[in-house]
Amino acid sequence: MKRLTIILLILLAVNLLMVSDSSAVQQVDAESSLKKANELYINKNYDSAISEYEKLVSEGFESVELFYNLGNAYYRSGRYGYAVLNYERALKLSPADEDVIHNIALVNSQLVDKVDTLPKFFLFQWWESLLAVFSLSGWTTIAYILLILVLLAAIGYFFSITLVQQKISVVSGIVSIILLLLSVSILIVRLNREVNLKAGVVVEQAVTVKLAPDEKSNDGFIIHEGLKVKVEDRIDDWLKIRLEDGKIGWIPGDKVRVI
Repeated sequence: MKRLTIILLILLAVNLLMVSDSSAVQQVDAESSLKKANELYINKNYDSAISEYEKLVSEGFESVELFYNLGNAYYRSGRYGYAVLNYERALKLSPADEDVIHNIALVNSQLVDKVDTLPKFFLFQWWESLLAVFSLSGWTTIAYILLILVLLAAIGYFFSITLVQQKISVVSGIVSIILLLLSVSILIVRLNREVNLKAGVVVEQAVTVKLAPDEKSNDGFIIHEGLKVKVEDRIDDWLKIRLEDGKIGWIPGDKVRVI
């Protein structure tokens, strides 16, 4: 039995090493491809750079640098819809990235559509700002760190020698629990939005929004390339969208790319 256990542990270790080596090789290949794409971009060969960046995206690689550079390449080639799409994907990974935020504002200033945003109650604005401080993975990391702090405070309390040490452990534990509950609440909201709420970007130059998911339906209004919309529903190949000013309509799914 002992011998069998040792063999299983050795096989497990070998398997882990093989997986680790495979991941390392993939990472090296991705970095090499990203470097090649960046060189193409620097040499103003934007179409070839886009092809290299998109190849990485299709293989499942994600990073702020990848989406940011891809957005830049699309912007330089005059394809504002895909530029906004990739900047938004970068922003999703790093909500506070100033370069990404600046480039989104730059492209938006050049779009045809200028949609007025409905005013929000200041508490809702504060809540939205708080949600955007970190990405989903960032809030997950914070929740884990706070959980560890709660456990350390509990351990500190039980091993305290003096009354002062006990009080410090209790106070730090209470503060950590409050922050943990807040971070978990934010994490739940972010997860819920990730699953149920989708946003997309118009990638066609002009799209006529219909009042119903039917080509024969009446026209509602027209939107243009680069506009960000909320995707609220899908029926066959049609997407139900909502604009920031509250307008609702249906467009063919291939006119929008989900962020």
